[in-house]
Amino acid sequence: MSLIKTEAWVLHEGLAGAPTVTAELQREEFSFPDIKPDEVLAEPIYGCWEGNMGHAIERKPVDICRQRGESKVVLGNAGVVRITKIGAAVTTVKEGDFALFVAIGTSDQFGYMIKVVGYDAPHTMGVLAKQIKLHQHQVIALPSHSRHSLQQWAGFSLRYLTAWANWKLAYDCWRLQMPEDDFPLPYAWGWGGGVAFAQLQLAKMGGAHTAMITSNSERTALLLQTGITPVDRRQFSDMEYDEQRYQRDPEYRTAYAKAEKQFIEIVQSLTNGFGVSIFIDNIGQPVLRGTLRALARQGVIATSGWKKGMNLTVNRALECINHHIHVYTHGLQYKQAVTCVQFAEATGWLPPADCPVYAWENVPQLAQDYANGSISSYFPLFEINKI
Repeated sequence: MSLIKTEAWVLHEGLAGAPTVTAELQREEFSFPDIKPDEVLAEPIYGCWEGNMGHAIERKPVDICRQRGESKVVLGNAGVVRITKIGAAVTTVKEGDFALFVAIGTSDQFGYMIKVVGYDAPHTMGVLAKQIKLHQHQVIALPSHSRHSLQQWAGFSLRYLTAWANWKLAYDCWRLQMPEDDFPLPYAWGWGGGVAFAQLQLAKMGGAHTAMITSNSERTALLLQTGITPVDRRQFSDMEYDEQRYQRDPEYRTAYAKAEKQFIEIVQSLTNGFGVSIFIDNIGQPVLRGTLRALARQGVIATSGWKKGMNLTVNRALECINHHIHVYTHGLQYKQAVTCVQFAEATGWLPPADCPVYAWENVPQLAQDYANGSISSYFPLFEINKI
């Protein structure tokens, strides 16, 4: 079988038995087999830096190369590509199409994603390469005369698809317990980044009362522009829960309790005393205790990520008494993604048009800036090939 050679930013496997250290992406030649009948060859145009790319570079919680059984991998599971060649069985796109990257690497028998292209799905490659090959159900042709820019679609690619599936399920679960006659419009809040922002945009479009927590002035301006109430994280910055410290450190316990009380007071003030109907939390353990205390009876906590830890501790009795529903999702079905793209094109439910774009040669700087928390945008983009 012939090989295709391209330039890529490559993540190499860490040394077995050595201490875990943050990797550095290597710019080098990368080879992969030619496409099969149900695959496409594509040139990535723009990519969007995702949290799992940072996890992979930090090798936390795992060395993704070793988990995949590969000595090196090409990361990147969000972006827009140009189709340059299609296999004989491909029906979803045509040569020359601009297409949205849909990172469904493996799925169950119903089409729900299990592993992610360009991350934990073996023998897949992401957009950190000048050429890539994808299955035909890992791309969706963008409208030929889209009203929205390729940069916006690149930011949309993973975060908005994830948001679509998570919000739809969370909202439907809330409505199972709280019909419109009882509670016409929910209070929807979010911690975190781009996925939560996209979900709150959807909630706002549906008439919900929305609020998002941030400590960044540029993000605050974006939230105000979008009609989402910003809540300043700095008002309760000590609300970072650590069970061991809470038990052994009286000073920490006092500071935490004060911050949590301030947070709950803000929530009660902005929700007319009801509490949050649907709380989007992709952070995890440090904020979970406060999130659950802020959640209304019959409320829903919605999760599609785990930025600060994968393990959670909850009091099951309290969650039962409060009729709380915990919604967990991981990506979506391909057919849902198609519907999601159609909705976005029609309504303008996309990221803002002025997201920062890093040059191809500056990808390592983007990785460092993201890790340092010095990027204000929810959608940090990078350019791979010129249009």
